[in-house]
Formats: sequence, C-alpha cells, structure tokens
Amino acid sequence: MKADPVLERKILSCDDECLRLQRNAKLAAALNIDPNHEDTHIPYSAATLDYFKDHVKWCQTQEREFRVFAADDSEKRLRFKPMQASQRAFLHSLAEDFGLDSEGVDPEPHRHVVVFKTPNFVKAPMKTLSQCKRVAPVMEEESKKKPSANAVAFNAIVISEPRFALTIDELRADLAADSKTEAVAGWKIEFLPSEEIVLHGTLANGVDESTVQRLKPLIADVAKAKELAKSTALCAIDSSLNVIRREEDMFSNAGGWSHVVKSAGSGRKQIAKPVAQNRNAFAILGGNRIAERKAKEKEEARKRKAAEEALKESWEDEVDEAEEVERAESGKAMSEKAMSEKAESVNGESALAQSKKAESVHGEGRESTPETESKEKAPEMAEN
Repeated sequence: MKADPVLERKILSCDDECLRLQRNAKLAAALNIDPNHEDTHIPYSAATLDYFKDHVKWCQTQEREFRVFAADDSEKRLRFKPMQASQRAFLHSLAEDFGLDSEGVDPEPHRHVVVFKTPNFVKAPMKTLSQCKRVAPVMEEESKKKPSANAVAFNAIVISEPRFALTIDELRADLAADSKTEAVAGWKIEFLPSEEIVLHGTLANGVDESTVQRLKPLIADVAKAKELAKSTALCAIDSSLNVIRREEDMFSNAGGWSHVVKSAGSGRKQIAKPVAQNRNAFAILGGNRIAERKAKEKEEARKRKAAEEALKESWEDEVDEAEEVERAESGKAMSEKAMSEKAESVNGESALAQSKKAESVHGEGRESTPETESKEKAPEMAEN
C-alpha cells in the first residue's frame, strides 16, 4: 500500500543559519532578553557621530583602517599620518569607542596619532558608523515622542562598572545573603549593552519610585562591601531596557574593569573644531598617562646616551693603553739594538787595540845591529 503523499512531509535538516538562530534563542532565554527586542544600542559617542555626519567619506576610510587593525591579532600598533587637530581628535574618539588606546606624538606640523591594542581590547563594534547614523535619527524621533525625562519616575537601579566576570547568579546570591536587600534578589537582574547591570521590579510587585529610592543605598553598601561594582545609581528604563533617566553616581568615577563598550551619553570629550590659531590638540586630549610615557622614554634615552658615552670612554682608554704598551715595547727593542751595536763597536775597538799592541811589542823585540843590517843588505846587493 502506498503512503499518502499528503501525509508525507520532508524534514529539512538544520543548516548553519538555523543553528545560529537556535543558539541566539537559547542565549536570549538564559539572559532574560525579549526575543522581540530590537538592538538600538549605539556604541559610538555623540562627538564621533557628529564629526562623521560632516565628513562621511574620510571617516569611513579611517574606520576601515581601525577594523583591519582590530581584526589582525598580530598587529599591536597603528600609526596614522600627520593631520589637522580636529581629525586627530576624531581618531582619539573613535579609538576610545573601539576600546583601543591612543596618543598624539611629535610636535606640529608633524603631529600624528598612534593607536595601541590594550589587554582589555576584545573586538571592533558590530555596527558601523553608517548604520548608527541611520539609527540615530529614529531614536531621536522616538525620544521626542516620549514624555520628558524629569516626568519619568525611577523604576530601577543600575550598577556601573561591575567586577570582572561577575555573574547574575553571584550578584543575586550576595543580595539574598543580606537581610536588608534579600527582597531585591527576587527582582529581574539583567545586563545592559553597556555592560552595566540593571535591577528592576514591577508595580504589580509593589516596586515603585519610593521603593527603589529606599533600597538603593542598601544595595550600594552591599556592592561596596563585597566589591561587586564601583557605583550604584537610580534610573528609569523602558520596556526595551533603554535607560531614559539616570541619577548621578554615588561613588567617585574611579577607573573600573569594563572600558570596552560605553554608552552614547557617557560624557565623552567633544571633537575640537578647526580654529584659525595653531592650537595644540595635546592640551585638549592629553593626560597623565601620556606624560608618564614621555618621561619614561626620555629616561631610557638618557640611560642609552650615558651607556654609549661610558663605552666610548672605555674604548678610548683601551686604545691609549695599547698605544702605551706598543711604545714601551718599541723603546725596549730600540734600546736592546743600541746596546748590541755599542757592544760590537767596543769589541772591535778592543781587538784593534790589541792587534796594534801586539805589533808594537813584536817590533820592540827586534833590535837593529850592524850584523843584521849587513845580512839584510846582502841579498839586495846580490840581486844587483
């Protein structure tokens, strides 16, 4: 009997896209993320986007350089050519958005920007500047439709700069361990795109503005005592977890562990506009870290110079010593030669004197007599 073709259904295998969607769904369920949530987070500062709007083509070229540099694990430094102060300020701002370190080097007109990878660097932002430029007007339009921020009541507590690798379960357990904050352990605890943690309840559970205002200092005490985070503040969030109102941080804005991604409204430095006078951008964007680096480089240069001078002096001393030894050896050889010649001269003179003396003695031993003279003349006469 043949099977009914209508009842036969071909089961499609799950391809890579299907597996990706399944992983995203599981991750969203684990992090309590609404599956219908739209990612409207902008990882770039307002200063970066403002400059991008006026110089789109140039900024896109620089962004491509940043992304190629960020994707290459073997590259640790990226050096740009000298440019205007406003352009250098954009590079500094973009480097901060990427989670990179940057500094300006060399005086004008050769001043340029050098970008470094830090141990905290993870990867480049997923969204490009062009994408965020299209999203920004929509968010601005939505913000205009929303009531004024001053009219929105606080309904959540945000924890900024959490401890590295802090999990939601650890935070919930620490809050539940304290009798003053154990009620907060039953609230929803979620991570924001800015790596902050938000704790919020619902009106149905009796959580209103007065409740979060009362519990906020207690949560801040727990966070400080157990070193969970650097700061705690009241905030107002919407259904998409967008922070639409925020209280000033309780603690000082000391450096924390998470600096890779920052929210768009985090008080970033504005990019300086070009001015007629030759103003040094280092005065605007510099800091103690750059000054310390400069001082360290000067100290290393001084040490190298001192080592070179010491090596040079040592080499000159060795040369002088070698020349002195050579002169001493040469003088000794000449002295020995002179003594040898003198000895030979003395020996020659002595031999000559002895020879003359012997002849003199021999001559004196032969006395002249008439008989000897007649004997000596006889042969001569015979010959004649």
